[in-house]
Amino acid sequence: MGKQILVTLYRDEVAPRFDLCSEVLLVTVDATGHEVRRQDLVLASSGADDLCDLILDREVAVVITGAVEEEHYHYLRWKRVTVIDGVAGLAGDALTRYLGGNLDPGAILFPRLSHA
Repeated sequence: MGKQILVTLYRDEVAPRFDLCSEVLLVTVDATGHEVRRQDLVLASSGADDLCDLILDREVAVVITGAVEEEHYHYLRWKRVTVIDGVAGLAGDALTRYLGGNLDPGAILFPRLSHA
């Protein structure tokens, strides 16, 4: 099986808070980084502990999310899950940037508004 990537969702954006997330995008990529499977999962309840359990149960390798409490960040890192946090923008854009090797923690993916 390929590598699992989980993106926390709020509508079509990366969820601003890990602990309040009620939906996730779970993507499987093959060894070359090409997407082979995509699932939208609605969670029975929102909560950081339940989400951590899902991440470990599904053997997720990478989590892309907004704000995450330090306790859960360190727990996932201890379990050898890569956590890219502080991301704001469309979930699809975040995933594309990650697969391209160009997504850093704290990335703001919304277009900049110019002031006239």
